[in-house]
This record gives sequence, C-alpha cells and structure tokens, in this order.
Amino acid sequence: MNPMTETVAPRTPARSLLLRAAAGERLARPPVWFMRQAGRSLPEYRALRAGTSMLQACRTPDLVTEITLQPVRRHGVDAAIFFSDIVVPLVAVGLDIEIVPGTGPVVAEPVRQVADVERIRPLQPDDVPDIAESVRRLVAELGATPLIGFAGAPFTLASYLIEGGPSREHARTKALMHSQPAVWHALLGRLAEISAAFLQVQLSAGAAAVQLFDSWAGALSAADYTQYVLPHSRAVFASLADHDVPKIHFGVGTAELLEPMRSAGAGVVGVDWRTPLDVAAARIGGATPVQGNLDPALLLADWPVIEREVRRVVDEGRRCPGHIFNLGHGVLPDTDPGVLTRVVELIHSL
Repeated sequence: MNPMTETVAPRTPARSLLLRAAAGERLARPPVWFMRQAGRSLPEYRALRAGTSMLQACRTPDLVTEITLQPVRRHGVDAAIFFSDIVVPLVAVGLDIEIVPGTGPVVAEPVRQVADVERIRPLQPDDVPDIAESVRRLVAELGATPLIGFAGAPFTLASYLIEGGPSREHARTKALMHSQPAVWHALLGRLAEISAAFLQVQLSAGAAAVQLFDSWAGALSAADYTQYVLPHSRAVFASLADHDVPKIHFGVGTAELLEPMRSAGAGVVGVDWRTPLDVAAARIGGATPVQGNLDPALLLADWPVIEREVRRVVDEGRRCPGHIFNLGHGVLPDTDPGVLTRVVELIHSL
C-alpha cells in the first residue's frame, strides 16, 4: 500500500470531550477550542512565520506541526485545528492564487465561463503528500487531544474564484449563479470534489473530526442557498459518510440558513455570534449539537465583560443537545493571548 495514502486510525480516545459533545452527550462543561486559534494573535506564531509566505507555511510539515501545536500548549484547549488555508487545495491543483497580506487570496485568472471551470482538475492524494504527513505528525504529537481537519466549502471557494479575491457584495458570484446556472453547478460540483478529497486526505491520515467552512454563505438568501449551494455542500459530507467522526458545518451571518445547513449532513452546526445558541438549536430541530458562539470582538473588552459573556454562552449551550464552546468567528489578530488562556481556564472550571 502506498504510505502516502494509507489510512491511519485516529488516536483520539473515543470518549474525548469533543467527540462526546459532538455526539449529543450533555457534559459537565463543554469542550473548548477557537477558530483561528493558531495564528496572528500568538507572538510565537509571528516569530515562526517571519519571512515565510502563508502558502509556503501551509505546505511545510515542520511549520504546520509546530503552529498547530502552539495554542494547545499555551491555552490548554480541548482540540487542535489543523493549520492550513482554504485555498491550499486549489493551489495544489494548479490554480494561480496568491495570499496577499492584508488582502487575502487573490486569483490571477478568475472563473467566468465554462472553459475556466474545465481547467480546474480534481485533487489527488499525491498532490498534497505534505498535508498527510503533517496530519500524521500531529496525531502522534497530540495524543489524547483531537485534531480537527478542515476545508473551505464549495460556495466560499467559488466566491473567491469568481470575484478574483475577497468581496463584500459577491456581485459577480450571484450574477453568474443566476445567469449561467450550468457553469455555476459545474464549478461547485468540481469544488465539492476538491474539498471532499482534501478532507479525505486529512481523515485518512488520522484527523479525529473535520469542519467545513462556508465563510461567505451568509451573503445568500435562504432560497438561493437551498437551490444553488446546498446540493454541493451535501455532496461533500456524503463523500465522508464512511468516516465515523464528528463533522462540523460553519458559516458567518447564517441565521436564516441554519436549517438548510443542518440538512447538508453535518452532525454539528456552527453558529456565529448573532444568534443565541439555544435559539439556533431550536431552529435546526432541537436534536443537533451546536458549536459557538462568543463574539470574537468581546475578547478585547474588560475581563468582567468577557467572563459574563462566556458564562452566558455556556448557559445557552447547556440548553442544547450538545455544545462545543468556540467563538462566533475567528480570533482577531489584536487579541491578547493571555485572555484566551483565561477563557479556557474559566470554561474548564465550570
């Protein structure tokens, strides 16, 4: 068997807090991890990344391993999130994308017609042997701490490819979606295959859970999401059905999309800070565990405010069928790492 594609069983004990909460078990206190916990808020991260581009760092197992482990050591979080970027698999299949500091992913040749879609080839495990190697190293280092793999969802990836970079209005994306539906579905179908393959590589190497990030899905109406996006997100999760691990689905500004997002097939739905957790849990049927949802901006407030809000989120989570504590989006770069550590200690004490 090819060692680069050999499946490694997750080493995480079946009863880790993350897996128990994701399975709907009511716990004395929730597991806690933070989106973007491995990143710019940590001085050790900035020192390690100095002189190295984001994409280069994401493809270097030594760096990926160390960066992923940094917040686990510093904060004592209950899960590690694999250090990568949502465009890594797109670059791996040959697309010309640069992550520009202060801007984000910039696409040299935006997708606007069927010929642009046809040049996007499927992702093969041999395209990302370094990703599998990084996951294997992390699983060995983390021991009882679960490693969460991740990928970008088809809509969010499509938005970058169509717009040519980050966008507030997603105008070109919506225009193509409605005016060229055949091109749209061909594009999202291919991106669903790529996201699924990227997650498969991480799971086969031993990741204990996965999260699909649909950061920009909140730009859509519920009708557009259901018609143009849901089938493709559903295809990603359906491709992972043979992996009995927690699968988390997260988007920003998705209060009106929570029910269709739940129906995509994930066992846990991430909730941003705009919707109370217990309200979100009720909207998705009252039987699906949730993840979230402290406003990341509040981590810049005084400690009494932070403590009050953390306790509120935990209390709302106790009324849900399972709760994983997290932020409602990623850690902001100006966040004091000491505050994150203190939040973890508070949650562990509840």
